[in-house]
Amino acid sequence: MSAQGNAAPVIIKRKKVTGGDGHHGGAWKVAYADFVTAMMAFFLLMWLLNATTEKQRKGVADYFSPTVPINRVSGGGDGSFGGNSVFSELELPQNGIGATNLRPTEANKARGESGVSDTGLEQSGAGGTEGADRDNLMKIEEALMGRGGESTVSPEVFKHIITRVTDEGLVIEIFEREGAHLFEKSSRRPTGLMREISKMLVRVLGLVENGVAIGGHTRANAVVLANNPVWNLSASRANEIRMLFEDGGFPPARIQRVTGHADRSLATENPMSIRNNRFEVIVLRSDN
Repeated sequence: MSAQGNAAPVIIKRKKVTGGDGHHGGAWKVAYADFVTAMMAFFLLMWLLNATTEKQRKGVADYFSPTVPINRVSGGGDGSFGGNSVFSELELPQNGIGATNLRPTEANKARGESGVSDTGLEQSGAGGTEGADRDNLMKIEEALMGRGGESTVSPEVFKHIITRVTDEGLVIEIFEREGAHLFEKSSRRPTGLMREISKMLVRVLGLVENGVAIGGHTRANAVVLANNPVWNLSASRANEIRMLFEDGGFPPARIQRVTGHADRSLATENPMSIRNNRFEVIVLRSDN
């Protein structure tokens, strides 16, 4: 008993370990790094906006846009432009930044803010009839765009129309859209939409007395055919438009020519795109 009484007692010391009291586990460092990165990106963005041009910013935006490789016309909505980008090469608004052909020449580039400005007509060499031609072209475009008041074109029809000024005159281009056809498939028979557009054009073209020219265009076929119908189809559709005009009261003497261009003048890179199904009504200058 005495031996056990003299033994040193065993003392167990329990130490409570708590981690992160001094620096909170380092989580604040991650949050601070994220904040610094975000601020660096913000100031870099501000610098880019100040140091680049509008065209350069558009190029950067198109590079990061996931819709560009699939469809060059992106966006949504059902307004005047139907969801199309205002920078689209396929369906340009009337702001004078160019025509819709893939390789536009000086002859078919729009000029000025609306394409019918004084500068554009002077550059195109209208001669002594410059003033009258300018007034006539502007009168037609104002009627189409509604600049002088209420537009004579419904929003649905407006989505199918673009205009540009060339050396020959004012070109009014009417094109098909997905689900909105001008003619029945592979036929010259006009749809209800085409009849509505023809009545609108007869009404607008009645504001002036210039001669007009009608040209029909079609998209290419998917395969090479022994007898390719694109020539006959484009010519017959252009002639059908002429008859619609005349049935609507348009003076036949003002129609100077009716032409079928087949698929030789494409509006888009894809030759089979429905956008290539279109026709053009050219309000000719007085000296043409």
